[in-house]
Amino acid sequence: MAQIEFKGKTAFITGAASGIGYAQANAFLEKGSSVYGLDVDQAGLEKLAIQYPESFRYSKGSVSNQRDVTEAVRRATDAFEHIDILCNTAGVLDGFAKTLDTDEALWDRIMNTNIKGMFLVTNTILPYMLKRKSGVLVNMASIAGLVGGGGGAAYTASKHAVVGYTKQVDLDYCREGVRANAIAPGAIQTPMNAADFEGDGKIAEWVADETPAGRWAQPEEVAKLTLYLAGAASDYIHGTVIPIDGGWTAK
Repeated sequence: MAQIEFKGKTAFITGAASGIGYAQANAFLEKGSSVYGLDVDQAGLEKLAIQYPESFRYSKGSVSNQRDVTEAVRRATDAFEHIDILCNTAGVLDGFAKTLDTDEALWDRIMNTNIKGMFLVTNTILPYMLKRKSGVLVNMASIAGLVGGGGGAAYTASKHAVVGYTKQVDLDYCREGVRANAIAPGAIQTPMNAADFEGDGKIAEWVADETPAGRWAQPEEVAKLTLYLAGAASDYIHGTVIPIDGGWTAK
């Protein structure tokens, strides 16, 4: 059913070059969707393009730059005509910096990517969805959007903003055919978290020990949840945030 469901659909995915975004792109492509990726890192995008030459297109650019976003969306609609699913996945970490250790440049970098970027991409794609009276948004929050301790001051603030933004977008547009939800990952083993595994890997080991499930998750697990939220089976799920955190927020 899922194979048929996503065939002929187009997903626009930010942060598609690595980690969760890359896994999401792969998941939709395997289900027969077309995918357009936007990322500042070209290497991972090229890898997907080689693997899926007919159904994957991409732009190198930043979600925080309106010109990059506008051009990417134009190319996506030129290539695939419509955008049915938007995965706002691009994000950056702040090194768990406390507020007094956070300067203005770090604050702006986190906010520009994690929340302003989501705003810019959503506002560029949403009119196309409203015109068709159909669309699904899957925004990437974090356990740091639900509790403290998942990041530093800037990252935690940005992910709380993602949660609020997701709820408001759904409330404002669900009667017009557009549905928005968010995912809140916990410990997911991606290139963003590579530093935790360096050296003796004690940080990664500590995180696994602190997670009730006793392990890190893989990006593909988040991608599977994304498929569920983008599909018809979740049509009555609106404006919510679903943790995928091995029980972290249950503590």
